[in-house]
Amino acid sequence: MSGEWTAGGLPPVAAARTAEARRRGTWSSALSTGEFTAIRSVGFEPVGQVLGTAVYHVAGGGSSWRYYDCGYGNASWSGRGSTPAPVAVSGQGAASKALVDVLLAARHAALARMTAECTALGGDGVVAADLTMAPFPSAPHCFEFQVIGTAVRAQGAVRPNRPFTTHLDGQGFAKLIAAGWVPVELLVGLAIGTRHDDWTTRRQNWFGAGNQEVTGWSQLVSATRHDARARIGEQAWHTGADGVVLGDSRLRIWREECVRARRRNSDSDQKDHVAEATLVGTAVAGFTVRQEPPRTLTMMSLDPNRRRARVT
Repeated sequence: MSGEWTAGGLPPVAAARTAEARRRGTWSSALSTGEFTAIRSVGFEPVGQVLGTAVYHVAGGGSSWRYYDCGYGNASWSGRGSTPAPVAVSGQGAASKALVDVLLAARHAALARMTAECTALGGDGVVAADLTMAPFPSAPHCFEFQVIGTAVRAQGAVRPNRPFTTHLDGQGFAKLIAAGWVPVELLVGLAIGTRHDDWTTRRQNWFGAGNQEVTGWSQLVSATRHDARARIGEQAWHTGADGVVLGDSRLRIWREECVRARRRNSDSDQKDHVAEATLVGTAVAGFTVRQEPPRTLTMMSLDPNRRRARVT
């Protein structure tokens, strides 16, 4: 039966599990006691733990230049007086864009399946959603993308148009609701930047350089982080949200053989540095609560004549 699934809708195992949960009427969650009580204090209750997974094969290169092409014209020879190396950023059409696209597509597939489980359980959204990526065993170019959280349902009659997702835990979610904001969607901003270690960078980093800034690497980190922020901002705008509450910000940096230089000279020892910036956050939107009329202050006069006059 599982072999008939073509990646559309819920996987058969997940569909059977959610149907059984609805039939029994019991729910499970990974919420702590504090998170559980916080969610109930703002009118929500858990309906079940939900999970979305996707295994993707990520090929070694999207083109003959691979993903980490630095795009530097003088990559095979960078000496005194050569033009500074640029930063090739995925958001500006660099070769790494193909890698960013497949990594985001895998995460979105996992998120969509988790949201589908939430809908199957009758939930209005998912809190405490945790995104992870791990190598798939015995498959060197495959990765498992997983997101797990707890589906919740509002106790009132008002339902959102579509389930929300958020990385916020139970207490964070309760504080957000109490402050007049609602989560809209869990977002991931990802960017990859590649920069060739040009002559200036090598001079600023050699053992006798002394204390000074390595300007090329500062540009690499700054441009990559800026691109990740721009990507998550674009996603938030498409959801119609007012802003983003960030939950996690990571930056990985490593060194690669310069594929552009080695293509021209297989004996080249030129190097590039690669930065990968990942931002995880939740798009949020404000809502207006109904204003209750101010309560009048009841006062009792100590003057018996005035109290008698009020009665008559």
